[in-house]
Amino acid sequence: MEARMKSAANPDVITAIQHLVKAIGAGGVDPLVLELVHLRASQINGCSACVFAGVASAKKHGETDERLHNVVTWRETPFFTEAERAALALAEAATRIQDGAPGVTDEIWEAATAHFDDRQLSAIILNIAMTNFFNRINRTLREPAGKTW
Repeated sequence: MEARMKSAANPDVITAIQHLVKAIGAGGVDPLVLELVHLRASQINGCSACVFAGVASAKKHGETDERLHNVVTWRETPFFTEAERAALALAEAATRIQDGAPGVTDEIWEAATAHFDDRQLSAIILNIAMTNFFNRINRTLREPAGKTW
């Protein structure tokens, strides 16, 4: 697959993204949790570029192949903590907001608030939104897997 267009990075957009990334990082969330959330949302959206880069980034943060191979089936595996499960459930519900989907239910929200404070939840939610933002751009442009950030 070849990308539909070459991106000429707009400096204002790059600056805005850098500020958002900084805000996510300042949220006090374990970077591995953020990596898992990013990977799961990207899997749901079928964004090969973000899945590829997300796996590489998670490995740089010390994530194991065993857990990375099982993010897609996190409910059926023993490899994730309850906090990670709450974040993954939140990522799935916030990503799957198509017509008729329940979105983030009270049960999912309560599980997340049991493990994360408001600052951390804000960072996780922003991370989910940024992932969906990039997934949609990459899918539209047919950005191929193979690049990392």
